[in-house]
Amino acid sequence: MMKKIRSFLLLTCLLLVVAAQSFAQPFINEIQKFRKDDSLSAPPTSPILFVGSSSFRMWKDVKDYFPGYTIINRGFGGSGIPHVIQYADDVIFKYNPRQIVIYCGENDLGADVKGEYIANKFKELFLLIRSKMPGVPIAYISMKPSPRREKFLDAMKDGNKRIRKFLKKQKKATYIDVFSAMCNKDGSIKTDLFLEDNLHMNSKGYKIWQPLIQPHLIKD
Repeated sequence: MMKKIRSFLLLTCLLLVVAAQSFAQPFINEIQKFRKDDSLSAPPTSPILFVGSSSFRMWKDVKDYFPGYTIINRGFGGSGIPHVIQYADDVIFKYNPRQIVIYCGENDLGADVKGEYIANKFKELFLLIRSKMPGVPIAYISMKPSPRREKFLDAMKDGNKRIRKFLKKQKKATYIDVFSAMCNKDGSIKTDLFLEDNLHMNSKGYKIWQPLIQPHLIKD
């Protein structure tokens, strides 16, 4: 009996350790996959780096939208800005990018989260990048509107506005507004741009993004 109890306690402890590690390292499986992929096939030299949340992660054919550009996509999970900061060594700095394009922030939205918080976290990420890569151009794609997060639109608009204002004062920094293009003239969201989850985009959404992003990309 005591042996079974000890085994049970040991198993419980192991499960608690695994749970604690998962909490401390969210999305670690995806990060480890990036590491494995890079070990099996060397990433391109000085690419344009797309980094951020699932709107990039699910843009599987992003390279087809930008022929002639060397792009590496490191969107992961449903990440927020703090996660990009946490894994910056793995998803940003190791690639020595010629340019960094960021889409992140909307996953940080919540009932008690204001646009100011998201803007401040973005500033933290921006300054972290600048501290190690002072000359690399950085482009931020505005948080997109979606039917599923319609209740957070005010915070989203405020966060976008604050980030845009901040970037105007920075060198080699660009704000790309996709929010406006994804809304109708009356301000309502274009619902045909989304998958069934009303959160992630279909090809129509990415076709709107492409001509807004491309003029800001740096040619090889």
